Amino acid sequence: MKFDRITINPEVMGGKPCVRGMRVTVSTVLDLLASGNSVATILNEYPYLVAEDVTQALAYASWRVNEREVVLTL
Repeated sequence: MKFDRITINPEVMGGKPCVRGMRVTVSTVLDLLASGNSVATILNEYPYLVAEDVTQALAYASWRVNEREVVLTL
């Protein structure tokens, strides 16, 4: 899956996944949605975001939840 709007940079927000290199983390977007905020409200509060940013943050979170860590034994 391609996440061209989600960036990870150790210099920005301690390396947490962010939206387009800005100081808005994926978890911030998810927290806002989980708190009952609509996409329209989020876009109004964060005018530098667009709807695709929110959609991709959700898709990224879904992808990460589905990831599994496989422990290799020697």
